[in-house]
Amino acid sequence: MQIETRLADQVGRYLDLAAEQIKLNAANMANIDTPGYRTMGMDFESEMRGALAGVDQGAPAQPVRTREVDGLIARPDGNNVSMDHESLALAEAQLKFKTGVAVLREQNQMVMDAIHADK
Repeated sequence: MQIETRLADQVGRYLDLAAEQIKLNAANMANIDTPGYRTMGMDFESEMRGALAGVDQGAPAQPVRTREVDGLIARPDGNNVSMDHESLALAEAQLKFKTGVAVLREQNQMVMDAIHADK
């Protein structure tokens, strides 16, 4: 049996976005030595606003819009990946993901408590 709530759907989209951010960071790190590679990122807050609007309208999840990250220093080979920048962004995305999991776990516990309230 699957129990769905609006909050669970919202947190699910939040977790999907956090996972996408982690994938972007991993791809950037994997390409640190690729000549001409440009760091890719996403605007998490903007994507989250769109995802929440989609939940409210019952729309399916939309693909994440990625963009080239501005303000990074490019090396002579044209690559602008900064391991410091990526490590910080990865840590932030991991914290977002862990927070989402904790919220979802609490939501599920509340549902289970309500189911077993009369015992």
